[in-house]
Amino acid sequence: MEDGQIVNQIRKLRFMHGEMTQAELAEKVGVTRQTIIAIEAAKYSPSLELAFKIAAVFDKPLEEVFKYKM
Repeated sequence: MEDGQIVNQIRKLRFMHGEMTQAELAEKVGVTRQTIIAIEAAKYSPSLELAFKIAAVFDKPLEEVFKYKM
């Protein structure tokens, strides 16, 4: 049985928010740009706290930013 994957809309949301850079988002949520890159690429799943912080930056509910695909 394969594990599910967390997918996200971060890249699209950054673009819709004045073409915010990965570095700008990283600074707003207190992580490195490399962390944002890994999350966007679905190579790394953020902690629940970080996921909420990212959603708050875009003023979106968590489920509009992150989805769990089975």
